[in-house]
Amino acid sequence: MATLCVPAQVPSVAEDCEQLRKAFAGWGTNEDLIISILGHRNAAQRKLIRQVYAETYGEDLLKALDKELSSDFERVVLLWTLDPAECDAYLANEATKRWTSSNQVLVEIACTRSPKELLLAREAYHARFKRSLEEDVGYHTSGDFRKLLVALVSSYRYGGDDVNLTLAKSEAKLLHKKISEKAYNCDDIIRILSTRSKAQINATLNQYKNEFGNDINKDLKADPKDEFLALLRATVKCLVNPEKYFEKVIRLAINGLGTDEGALTRVVVTRAEVDMKIIKELYQKRNSMPLDRAIVKDTSGDYEKMLLTLIGHGEA
Repeated sequence: MATLCVPAQVPSVAEDCEQLRKAFAGWGTNEDLIISILGHRNAAQRKLIRQVYAETYGEDLLKALDKELSSDFERVVLLWTLDPAECDAYLANEATKRWTSSNQVLVEIACTRSPKELLLAREAYHARFKRSLEEDVGYHTSGDFRKLLVALVSSYRYGGDDVNLTLAKSEAKLLHKKISEKAYNCDDIIRILSTRSKAQINATLNQYKNEFGNDINKDLKADPKDEFLALLRATVKCLVNPEKYFEKVIRLAINGLGTDEGALTRVVVTRAEVDMKIIKELYQKRNSMPLDRAIVKDTSGDYEKMLLTLIGHGEA
């Protein structure tokens, strides 16, 4: 499901580091060489490159890249070079600093990562910012948003496929009752969405639709302008169908009045090694246009080249 293309014969880490050093040398930066290396290495390989580069040249690769690159190209390369957990920690910290009630980055991280991946992101947050993610989310949000988001980022769900159908039926009824009462911020809704395994939530929401006739997100659209309801819907989408959720994020990023490079970069960087192939298929089906063509229309230069590399453009 990943679109990252790693060559069958990967050069040694020492050779990759030497080539990157050459890309930084002289009057100009060789951006194509940087893309050809980092854009075709998986997370473990990029981590090793960064480690060996620091040992060999006495400088963090991220600092070298920061000095040589700029704008959206710099951001996509830096985020990609980070370990995935570090990347999540960085994105989460940005989300708390620029918080608006419609910012769904924290929901993405809390609900589309595996339990272990979320735990690693929280540990990376501790290490980088000397605070807990829960602390910063709690400090920068308030009311219902704080209640939901702190619960989500604090979660350590069961990650298996076991399902309790009796529990699914009873919690489907409970969810319907609370939503019918417009008690959207009640402890029961937040508890179910923030603690149950993804398999269990899927079973519960299937029971909800079977018994009450609607997808839960349709019932959560009672007030389209309610930003807390929008966050609840995003939570459900990220838990149940993350590929569909991310396709919409990309579609809105590209099809708006101007390109939202931040959203486009975030999705490509965080999903290229996960499920970008499915996201691409959904995008083409929904928009009658391949994602690579849409990126070419809306971006340019080295930024465009790096995005296309990560989504596997031109690869068999």
